[in-house]
Amino acid sequence: MTISTPRVAAGVICIDDQSRVLLVRPTYKDYWDVPGGYVTQGESPRDAAIREVREELGVDVRIGHLLAVDWAPSVKDGDKLLFLFSGQLPSDAVFSFADGEIDETRYVDVDELEGLTIDRLCRRIRSSIEASVSTYLEHGVAVRGAATPGTGTANSPT
Repeated sequence: MTISTPRVAAGVICIDDQSRVLLVRPTYKDYWDVPGGYVTQGESPRDAAIREVREELGVDVRIGHLLAVDWAPSVKDGDKLLFLFSGQLPSDAVFSFADGEIDETRYVDVDELEGLTIDRLCRRIRSSIEASVSTYLEHGVAVRGAATPGTGTANSPT
């Protein structure tokens, strides 16, 4: 049996006073994303989320509760575990993009996500926001109830 060695990433969902979600436009992707990135060795997902927001946006985020964990394997990147936290930015936050990874930021209505990012991230954001408690996801969709090991879910990655 081969043991999975997933890449682990952490992201932050920041919602403004108009219930819009903060997205970032990475210089190395062709779609918008949430602030965050990969966890380094010995770093917790929560600490990685804080570090990534500081590096990408030049501000400190206050991390709230865990919103979701998403099992999101991909053919290109292999197995991934993605942690999503709620986050609160200072009301007077001014973003700077010193590390060159981000071109711009934008707060968007949840209904606008489809035009800006990939399907699985749309599902991940929606599922995370709609959940009343932390939720486990596979491919951006909440998995409820027990499943037979190895059968996966009816949901498939895109």
